[in-house]
Amino acid sequence: MARECDVVVLGMGPGGEAAAGQLAQAGLDVVGVEAELLGGECPYWACVPSKMMVRAGNLLAEARRVPGMAGSTRVEPDFSPVHARIRDEATADWDDAAAVERFTGQGGHFVRGRGSYTGHGRVEVEGENGREAFTARRGVVLATGSAPSAPPVSGLDQVPYWTNREAVSAAEAPASLLVLGAGAVGVELAQAYARFGTRVTLVEASERVVPAEEPEAGELLLRVLQDEGLTVRTNARVSAARYADGSFTLTLDDAEELSAERLLVATGRRPRLDALDREALGLDAEARRVEVDAQMRVAPGVWAVGDLVGEGAFTHVAMYQADVAVRAILAEAGLGEPGPGADYRAEPHVTFTEPEIGSVGLTEAKARERGLTVRTGLSQVPAGARGWIHKAGNEGLIKLVVDAERGVLVGATAAGPMGGEVLYGLAVAVRAAVPTATLRDMMFAYPTFHRSVQEALNALTAD
Repeated sequence: MARECDVVVLGMGPGGEAAAGQLAQAGLDVVGVEAELLGGECPYWACVPSKMMVRAGNLLAEARRVPGMAGSTRVEPDFSPVHARIRDEATADWDDAAAVERFTGQGGHFVRGRGSYTGHGRVEVEGENGREAFTARRGVVLATGSAPSAPPVSGLDQVPYWTNREAVSAAEAPASLLVLGAGAVGVELAQAYARFGTRVTLVEASERVVPAEEPEAGELLLRVLQDEGLTVRTNARVSAARYADGSFTLTLDDAEELSAERLLVATGRRPRLDALDREALGLDAEARRVEVDAQMRVAPGVWAVGDLVGEGAFTHVAMYQADVAVRAILAEAGLGEPGPGADYRAEPHVTFTEPEIGSVGLTEAKARERGLTVRTGLSQVPAGARGWIHKAGNEGLIKLVVDAERGVLVGATAAGPMGGEVLYGLAVAVRAAVPTATLRDMMFAYPTFHRSVQEALNALTAD
């Protein structure tokens, strides 16, 4: 017999956990299902532990900048404190007992096991208590997340490569590391390990690193990475991979071979759709994401949030979508008012390298693809912060993308020191469609990094 409840949340990553907790606190009978750790990728293998690595690497880099500014330093990298902090402080040795207690304390019921949505509000779980089934009276929230995606390289599936999980849980920094993929995950981990003395080779098939970002930001980051001693190969396609005698080797299309002690594959993620009844959800066999409406609704009584939706594999996107879905579910249950639908015009994301790259909205290329008449403005940091600058790692830029017909920002990039923090004001401007004339008339504090926004506004070009 299936147990009845109000809501089943299938997948308890950041979005699922947020939705399940809010619904339980609102008084609904909520069952949360998770096969791995409650909290998902972010607190155990992604956002939190990786930023501990990044922060530690940044400290080493900053210490190396002391000569010429404040005396002398001798820097001796030691990866063991990083691993200890990740193991003990961030992940509790990859134990989710505290997260489970937090959820059950909110009134939810947690089931650990591999669940599948079979249609008609029914979720079946194979787990610690054998096979269980649950039927939701008010709805099912699908939040099954994503998994690392590896490219179709000959032999790659036969070698013990790292994903981000192995990279952040490693007890020591390898002597050498090949990183396949120069998106956000690849460049963050590559730079962090390099600062601990690892010889890093970064391999990217596209023309530049962080290919989803503005070209100017990619060029800046590439220059810094090379200055720090990383080997970076762009326009490099890998044809084969092998592992022998403790060494990984990638063969490029031109027959060149690259070898290292470890191989990290960071070429993106794919939504987990295997646990879903495609027919019940109206998905065809080739679907790579779940289609939702503005309220995150897939079909009557079914909502989806997080990586599954394909609007960006970011924790903040999943939690934002969870808020939207929760409001919709509670409104249908007569426990709240309908709220606004999901709006991705000002979706932000940050790559936590040095320079830090914060972006919001459309890039110049994406804006032109949409047929907008585009004006751009570019300025270099330090437009108003020269006292901060010394050596590599502190340079940066601001790029603005303006819809010339409306005279408003539709996208912006802040690359440089604290780029993610500088991004906030730009994100507000994009979301609120603040006229560029209004932004230009503002006062920008001196000497700050965000003063470069004013310089970029003054540099706006004609299309």
